Amino acid sequence: MVLGLSGGVACYKSADLCRQLIKAGATVQVVMTEAAEQFITPVTMQALSGRTVYGSQWDAREPNNMPHINLSREADAILIAPCSADFIARLVQGRADELLSLLCLARPVQRVPLLVAPAMNREMWAHPATQRNLAQVAQDGAVVLGVGNGDQACGETGDGRMLEPAELLEEVIAFFAPKVLASRKVLVTAGPTFEAIDPVRGITNLSSGKMGFAIARAAREAGADVTLVAGPVHLPTPRGVRRVDVQSAQDMLVAVEQRAQDASVFIATAAVADWRPAAPSAQKIKKDGSGQTPTLGFVENADILARVAQSARAVDGSLFCVGFAAESHDLLAHATAKRARKGVPLLVGNIGPATFGQDDNALLLVDEKGHRELPRASKRVLAQQLIQDIAARLPPARA
Repeated sequence: MVLGLSGGVACYKSADLCRQLIKAGATVQVVMTEAAEQFITPVTMQALSGRTVYGSQWDAREPNNMPHINLSREADAILIAPCSADFIARLVQGRADELLSLLCLARPVQRVPLLVAPAMNREMWAHPATQRNLAQVAQDGAVVLGVGNGDQACGETGDGRMLEPAELLEEVIAFFAPKVLASRKVLVTAGPTFEAIDPVRGITNLSSGKMGFAIARAAREAGADVTLVAGPVHLPTPRGVRRVDVQSAQDMLVAVEQRAQDASVFIATAAVADWRPAAPSAQKIKKDGSGQTPTLGFVENADILARVAQSARAVDGSLFCVGFAAESHDLLAHATAKRARKGVPLLVGNIGPATFGQDDNALLLVDEKGHRELPRASKRVLAQQLIQDIAARLPPARA
């Protein structure tokens, strides 16, 4: 991959981006404009990339003296990060008076995609000229990755910040991922629920939500329109995923039923509480010194997965339902029984105590034909494998 740096304070982020791209397995060739060298040195980028940095179209190191041809032909993609307002204008005009814009102009358009990560002051970002140029760049075939919102180097606050390196890496990975769920709408639940006993106490479980969030990210990378209904967890929302935060099982039921009407796949990863206090106290329940404990009554929560699986759209095959079972023992027996009881075509089982809060997991996939194991791996890898499996089970997408 060619990582191009144009002039901007956000060049400091490009150093970390380069490191993260290489860690993810990419070979990174850095190309810098003269303006970029005012913010970060080629020496830094060379040390991080492990490759000589290019900056001049007259670079004599190339035997044919044509780095703009050679570098663009060798690349799988060109990522401009940061992409300044000036450089966006250069792309629109097809400028060819320095190496980076010349390289973008000379790239084989059908084979080497161009991704741009804008970075500029909020007023520059909002200016009609910039927005016109961005629209034209996109029309010409580039992928505009958007901007972040927050504090800017000039002291102002607003839109225009370059996305963070981790966000850009996520975008790059999503761009290259096979779109096996293109045109599908996927609804995912994740995390625990919290059932209030009083204003400061409640019943919950140890689910971290990491598996569900990884599945939502993998589904988005596979081209799906993803909605994630999340219980009380502290995880960043995957790029490009629509997030709905809920607390209780009843909240989650309402959120799911509202959105299941439009979904083509429902993946119930959340560890939903089976019961809730029948009469939560409006005030904190206090000890009175008597040694007597309060008596709590419970009622059963609705079975979200079973309710969706029994809906008309699930029954006629318009909605493919996937359940999760977190067990403590006898995983195959419990998962097999749960799949039949819930009436879902696919149930994914795991041992809860061995995975809650962890970054890795092992999954058991159970369907009407039997079962197969996904060996222990990172939840990221398992989520990608699961999405591939689900995609293979779906009927062709309707035109």
